Amino acid sequence: MASKTQSKKSSGGKTPKSAAGGHEIKTHATAHGKARAAQYTSDDESVPIGRPPVRLEEERLIEIHRQMLLCRRFEERTAQMYQMRKIQGFCHLYIGQEAVAVGSVAALEKQDYIFQTYRDHAHALIRGISAREVMAELFGKKTGCSGGKGGSMHMYKAETGMMGGNGIVGGHVPLATGVAFKSAYNDLPEVTICYMGEAAVNQGVFHECLNMASLWNLPIIYIVENNLYGMGTAVHRASAEDQLYKRTEGAYRIPGVRCDGMDVLEVYAEVKAAADRARNDRRPTFIEAITYRYRGHSMSDPATSYRNKAEVQHWQERDPIARLQAQYPKLFTEEMVKAADEKIKEEVQDAIKFADESDFPGPEALYTNVYVDCQGYPKKQD
Repeated sequence: MASKTQSKKSSGGKTPKSAAGGHEIKTHATAHGKARAAQYTSDDESVPIGRPPVRLEEERLIEIHRQMLLCRRFEERTAQMYQMRKIQGFCHLYIGQEAVAVGSVAALEKQDYIFQTYRDHAHALIRGISAREVMAELFGKKTGCSGGKGGSMHMYKAETGMMGGNGIVGGHVPLATGVAFKSAYNDLPEVTICYMGEAAVNQGVFHECLNMASLWNLPIIYIVENNLYGMGTAVHRASAEDQLYKRTEGAYRIPGVRCDGMDVLEVYAEVKAAADRARNDRRPTFIEAITYRYRGHSMSDPATSYRNKAEVQHWQERDPIARLQAQYPKLFTEEMVKAADEKIKEEVQDAIKFADESDFPGPEALYTNVYVDCQGYPKKQD
């Protein structure tokens, strides 16, 4: 939304005060913290936010809504399965951020590549990996998309272009940049999108990669899902320039834009423009999507020590699913949404049953996907 006026026009009417961010977000006790928190409200004219949302056909809108709802219900059940100890290890939920993944992936083409952080369940689901495969991977079962060896943070399926979640902050940025180099070197009409959290932009490798991407004209989109906190640390406490989109234009001549990551259509519009630039002009783009996670950093984080209920409620009032429904009330009727919700709940329940009944990987799985050719190993002992 290029301005407050455009924002209201694009949604087909006036934005409710609660959704427009007419409240100060009391994120921190310091005056500096209060000032910075206020930047992320839609009413702040000083914050440049991207282009107005585009209009899509009804079929695409319905599918986008279905995907966001699937991500939401899947993650809710994932939390339950974790509490039942069906899922082990680290587990990072995506509840609240659905518009970023769904809107951006909708703007890509089948031949494009996705690199994601450890908060990767939703991206896997909407890129074509079935709910069964994703849940089975969470359960550590051999029917999972990574054979049960990756778990929550490593959803992978090459044929869908989902090149894997990554557990190291910023560690996947050079991998994504390398794939973009492959596409440019071979003159292929492919785009790579590299998701990251706001904390990744302070890693040295991030800056090395953006420098190379600009020098070599790589077809890549770097998109920061800025949910305002790196674990429990607010972005302004960790970044001297916390308006992250400003970092790339001057240093690397890469256009930097900020969009409303709680509006799926605005995310789509911004990423579509960036994808067209990458595919046609072979130029990278940096996007900062302002979003919010309703749950803690991971399942072990109650998220009570660094933010309060009023702040969470403020962002929940801008919920991306409810927002899309409000933009198209004649399309998303109460009956239609209820029917879609019930169907998705059945799909997720089926995924849980499938994962629960699947087998764990056998001992032989220790030797698969380690080396290119493992024939003859392990060697028998005399």
